[in-house]
Amino acid sequence: MGLDEIAVFVKVVQAGSFTQAARLLGMPNTTVSAKVAALEKRLGVTLIQRTTRKLHVTQAGELYFRRCVEAIEGIQAAENEVASTKAEPQGLLRVTAAVDVGHSLLLPIVRNFVKRYAKVEVDLVITNRVVDLIGEGIDVAFRAGELADSSLIARKFVSADMRFWAAPAYLKKFGTPTHPRDIVKHETIRFSEFQSRLELSNGKETQIAEIRSRISSDDLDTIKLLTMNGDGIGLFPTFICDDEVRKGKLVPILADWSYGSGHFSLVYPAQKFVSPKIQAFIELALEQGKACTKLQNR
Repeated sequence: MGLDEIAVFVKVVQAGSFTQAARLLGMPNTTVSAKVAALEKRLGVTLIQRTTRKLHVTQAGELYFRRCVEAIEGIQAAENEVASTKAEPQGLLRVTAAVDVGHSLLLPIVRNFVKRYAKVEVDLVITNRVVDLIGEGIDVAFRAGELADSSLIARKFVSADMRFWAAPAYLKKFGTPTHPRDIVKHETIRFSEFQSRLELSNGKETQIAEIRSRISSDDLDTIKLLTMNGDGIGLFPTFICDDEVRKGKLVPILADWSYGSGHFSLVYPAQKFVSPKIQAFIELALEQGKACTKLQNR
């Protein structure tokens, strides 16, 4: 039985293309194609129909793929279980996050992770597109909101509630709002997806804040930089500005009020046995997430 050929076939189906599978496996495209062709020849059936633009998995290929995935998952679980007996996590960990989350939350965690575990390597996929974790070989993802894919497991990480912030120089010049209705008197750096009327909550009541804004952006880091520059009051989550808050570069406005009640989670593919490197990374991330939450609740 050609286990290597089977593994390559499964990766091609999961990745959705020979080229992507070759990249993930670190093989030439010709090698990937040859292994799948050899598997088809041995089985005497076409598993994948190739065209110039996309591939199509045949009915026989679908049946074979499902069985192969079950077998490979069993082998992987056995290997992970054996690996857990080793004292130190090791190997390559692939992690993905959106750009603003990657810059603010992910980088400090990764730095501590590689310092703590000398035998691990980390490949960061920082992108705003939704990554197919299984198809692209990703171990852990940072995702916002509720999980829709049942093949994934989510661990709640940090709150994504949006709060108001300002630079000390801005407040010295224009004053400090003391109630949501005061926001309309100030220039606000607005997140592009938000409307000009936002419902804020302090846990006991809600109030409408009218947003007056001449600058908006779809990037939270950009909003933070403009806020730090004194161009207006910014609305963004604590996790992207905890360092600036500690250094006094930003101060909270209407600290008891927030917009939204979302959260970020650590997401990884469901598997019978989670590898030590994934377990260690998640534990470290949750540890740092607790520190971030304490800052938000000050």
